[in-house]
Amino acid sequence: MTLPDTVHVSSHPLIQHKLSILREKKVEPKKFRELIREIAILLAYEATADLGLTAVDVETPMGTAHCKHLTETIGLVPILRAGLGMVEGIWDMMPGAEVWHIGLFRDERTLRPVEYYNKLPVAPTVQVCLILDPMLATGGSAVATVDILKKWGAQRIKFVGIIGAPEGMMRLHEAHPDVEIHLAALD
Repeated sequence: MTLPDTVHVSSHPLIQHKLSILREKKVEPKKFRELIREIAILLAYEATADLGLTAVDVETPMGTAHCKHLTETIGLVPILRAGLGMVEGIWDMMPGAEVWHIGLFRDERTLRPVEYYNKLPVAPTVQVCLILDPMLATGGSAVATVDILKKWGAQRIKFVGIIGAPEGMMRLHEAHPDVEIHLAALD
């Protein structure tokens, strides 16, 4: 399958190794949560590789060092409840990131996502939003969350998930071709 340019399935050895342990039938719940956290950190590392930087001079004990600081601020948007397991690790790596929550459930009659919780500020306060959800299955929740964020005014949105189904990935890509999708696996 040829993937769209905005879809990134990690081939990083650490991600693939941790994913194989995560998928084992006998994995204990504590280990499962640890692996979700670790994989989320590694995927966020890949998803943020294109963030903007600006040159700064930093005074060190040895003199001036020419360094770089991020120019973009980041918002983490876990889709409740599953996305919560991905927040802590990414937040450890990016403690300045803001975190908001979007809650959706599937209407059993229409099979469409219904928003039940939204903790976004009145207006965007960040330049990049990372949607966090470990499973991109049908794509309904992901598409709805991007819709919510775009209506709110978010300019740059990325989806970060552990496992994606091809149907869900295509649904998200077709609805929002400008949104980058970062996954550990697509199957």
